[in-house]
Amino acid sequence: MTEDSLRSVTVERTGNGHFTATNARGGTISFATEGAAFTPVELLLAAIGGCTAVDVDVATTRHAAPDRFEVTVTGHKVSDEQGNRLTDLAVTFSVAFPDGEAAERARAILPRAVKASHDRLCTVSRTVEIGTPVTATIAGT
Repeated sequence: MTEDSLRSVTVERTGNGHFTATNARGGTISFATEGAAFTPVELLLAAIGGCTAVDVDVATTRHAAPDRFEVTVTGHKVSDEQGNRLTDLAVTFSVAFPDGEAAERARAILPRAVKASHDRLCTVSRTVEIGTPVTATIAGT
């Protein structure tokens, strides 16, 4: 592993059930365990959808910008002998392109772009699908 491969965020408690994640570039996103804010589980779903959306958008907009581009990510939260987790994760693209030759090319490559993102490009969904161990430690011990 190299310094170039390292990715990190820091999560800080900002109130009862409220947190802010900060990345190395200074970007922030707030989340919570209640109310309208995103929960950590919803952030995971958003990360999966966002990662694959970027891959597919880059591939298709080389030809034409879409009229509609939505990615819906769903999963069922379960608690069983393996603990709390999501099952049956599903990513659904709803994309529409305008009329025209360039848009036809974008439409034609859409299925390949979705497959390539799922099979090898989207770091987030690949990590979830392959399964990567997570270690938890306490600093200073």
